[in-house]
Amino acid sequence: MGKVETLQRKSTQDITLDEVERRVSAASRALTQMAHADGHWCFELEADATIPSEYILYHQFRGSEPGRELEEKIAVYLRRTQSGLHHGWSLVHEGPLDISASVKAYFALKMIGDSPDAPHMRRARDAILQRGGAAHANVFTRTLLALYGEVPWNAVPVMPVEVMLLPRWFPFHLDKVSYWARTVMVPLFVLQAKKPRAKNPRGIGVRELFTQDPERIRRWPSGAQESSPWRPVFAVIDDVLRVVEPLFPKKPRARAMDKAVAFVSERLNGEDGLGAIFPAIANSVLMYEALGYPEDHPLVVTARSAVEKLVTVKEHEAYVQPCLSPVWDTALAAHALMEAGGPENERQARAALEWLKPLQVLDIKGDWAARKPDVRPGGWAFQYNNAHYPDLDDTAVVAMAMDRAQTRLGPGEGGSDYTQSIARAREWIEGLQSRDGGFAAFDADNTYHYLNYIPFSDHGALLDPPTADVTARCISMLAQLGETKETSAPLARAVDYLLADQEEDGSWYGRWGMNYIYGTWSALCALNAAGHDPASAPVRKAVDWLVSIQNPDGGWGEDATSYKLEYRGYERAGSTASQTAWALIALMAAGEADHPAVARGVNYLARTQGADGLWGEEFYTGTGFPRVFYLRYHGYAKFFPLWALARYRNLQRGNSRRVAVGM
Repeated sequence: MGKVETLQRKSTQDITLDEVERRVSAASRALTQMAHADGHWCFELEADATIPSEYILYHQFRGSEPGRELEEKIAVYLRRTQSGLHHGWSLVHEGPLDISASVKAYFALKMIGDSPDAPHMRRARDAILQRGGAAHANVFTRTLLALYGEVPWNAVPVMPVEVMLLPRWFPFHLDKVSYWARTVMVPLFVLQAKKPRAKNPRGIGVRELFTQDPERIRRWPSGAQESSPWRPVFAVIDDVLRVVEPLFPKKPRARAMDKAVAFVSERLNGEDGLGAIFPAIANSVLMYEALGYPEDHPLVVTARSAVEKLVTVKEHEAYVQPCLSPVWDTALAAHALMEAGGPENERQARAALEWLKPLQVLDIKGDWAARKPDVRPGGWAFQYNNAHYPDLDDTAVVAMAMDRAQTRLGPGEGGSDYTQSIARAREWIEGLQSRDGGFAAFDADNTYHYLNYIPFSDHGALLDPPTADVTARCISMLAQLGETKETSAPLARAVDYLLADQEEDGSWYGRWGMNYIYGTWSALCALNAAGHDPASAPVRKAVDWLVSIQNPDGGWGEDATSYKLEYRGYERAGSTASQTAWALIALMAAGEADHPAVARGVNYLARTQGADGLWGEEFYTGTGFPRVFYLRYHGYAKFFPLWALARYRNLQRGNSRRVAVGM
């Protein structure tokens, strides 16, 4: 009672602009001090226990040693992230037990040397068995277990390497799935064909995690989408493939193998690795080794170094990042500093853009060109280097930052002329618009939804269709560059797509950030930039929704359970700094800078700012794949709250309450 009553006091509702100014100064100083010497930022990107566990098992599969000190530090991380409530491992902070993450974490800890009789291991094993055991793990986990000989290969759906030879018109083709699916699956095709056995020099297994002998299981559990009418169809196909695959001719198989190796080798991407994501990189190493490539072969050496680049070692623990996020972090931090303003912040933002400029992909037509062969490249990737897979979200955010800097300072004043960089980014983004008017993350028209129901895709995340959040970012960019619905057909079609995608309650679904708060922030910024009437019904519904879900403490929060298959909408959670910032920026974009909810949110951010000028955030607010893989961006709580506070100050001190930029 006392806490709620305290939150109703005037001191928790109002805030002076002088106080906001102090908070902005402290946050911007802290952020600039975290920049690398060359002007960029790269904050940690944390997933769940899966990736560090796979790293341990990857090394033992190969018979290599990452070093006992590193292994023990990873064990410390895995023990720390084990839930004290359900005793397994979750996909998000304080989330429910995930069977696949728990099986891998248990396996990794046992491999490192934790006794199965240790209390934490016994509790984890009991929790896994109570939920049906390791047989209920997902396809990727069962594939790993098959490689270790813990389950038979019939535990894994058949994906013959011969799919590399299928024509584009066939119902399944690599061009019809997402970039992350391609890069992970292609080396897996080879591994399924070769079926190598883990060296496993320590001889560790996890048969105790099964409720029955895996050899006796005839029908392995499917994913959450098994009720789909497509499931029986694909199950029959899988059964047929199991019978006929051993009869496939040797010559076509050899050609398919060669094509798979060529695909991987062309996209190996130096020390940043295949697709610049851990699962694909690790699979590429195992693929080469299964094919007999020697340890010192240049391709093997390159792929191995890419794995190790993702290891993050701290004083007492270590984990492995799923990928690195320097372009995303740098572009967003630059926006926040430009919002904060002042000579030092402007200088740091300009240095960030100078670092970003040469990373634009101008000479390589990536996999996206399979659908859009006549479009010139011009995007930025998320990572340090991933030239075959630039993404529209990063590209739009970088282009807006460059335009913003150039508008404020003019070409050449403290930095390069970004005119050509922006033009190529815009050309590429417009060229990748999907038929329905929306924009996806990496491809165009990647909408073969039936493929999400093949047995291999029990995660339901095989595709990269257009989404509201990425579409909104592209609208924001086009509008900030001066386009309107009247002058730009791509912009008009995208706005129509976005309006049609609004939920009944007024929110928008957030594919790449958690969740409806993220989507609604993206959409309201886009509609404002495109000149959509703030008094219109869609904007009013969104504003009312955001105000209605504000927490009593003045902040906003949302839980990962909002991604459940039923899509019932927003799931209330404790307030976080990044989600509060998104809600505030969204409301201000809708013309609500003077709304009491905005003052309460700004007050929340001021009250929760740390002595170091930053905000703590244990909860995950980023999304990799809904229901399967979530992300904790360590940078989100460092630049988004700064951005929101600075935006509030600027609007309150300015002559207009209208936000004049795309984000």
